Amino acid sequence: MDFPSSGRRRLFLLPAALLARFGTEANAQAGPAPVLHTFGDSILDCGRYNEHGVHPGQLLVQNDDRLFPEFRGQDLRPWSAVLDHRAVDGATVDGLEAQARGLRPQSRGIAMLTVGGNDLLRGLAGDSGRGVAAFEARLEAFLRRLPLRPVLIGTVYDPTFGHDERNFLGVEARIARANHRRVNDVLRAAAARHGRLVDLHAHFLTGEPSWFVHTIEPSLRGASEVRRAFLPAVLDAVKR
Repeated sequence: MDFPSSGRRRLFLLPAALLARFGTEANAQAGPAPVLHTFGDSILDCGRYNEHGVHPGQLLVQNDDRLFPEFRGQDLRPWSAVLDHRAVDGATVDGLEAQARGLRPQSRGIAMLTVGGNDLLRGLAGDSGRGVAAFEARLEAFLRRLPLRPVLIGTVYDPTFGHDERNFLGVEARIARANHRRVNDVLRAAAARHGRLVDLHAHFLTGEPSWFVHTIEPSLRGASEVRRAFLPAVLDAVKR
């Protein structure tokens, strides 16, 4: 029995479409599984500040579809990614070397870094010049030795949303804001040399106080918003 020519076309097009879909899924799984490494401070290590123990790295590797249904399917599950969580709440730039101890080069390693907030809290907010320069030197030394590329570097957000009356630092707001900008400029320059910038500062200025707990720490919503900011850069990196 002969089929009409249009019927023959449909019979051949369906398997081709299925093959294309399966090919895309296979490509996501090809090669070694990517490893997402987190370095830095509580912006990435904020699980203790919410009742679910959630932090941004784990949401990037596998979204919690119950807590954040709007991010369903927006994670690294198609690539079977693995999380290497090294960020430590309270860390400063001086603690980065210890966080990277024992790390080996990986062909599909992606690094996320947030640092500078605790450095500002511990003196850089009132710095007269030399402190930010020393911060920059220590950060650059760490990044040069880090055997991972790309490095996705987040800026330091502002929990006061730019309102001087919310200043909690004990340093004149004008001086503190200038040093905050200087630290973020250092991070921008480092990202240009070693990977890609993730502008947490700009993103969090669009937010609200519920994104924070204890004045400066990411809440559950805040952890998801950090994830939101990093997600495009992480997906671009894993697709390379």
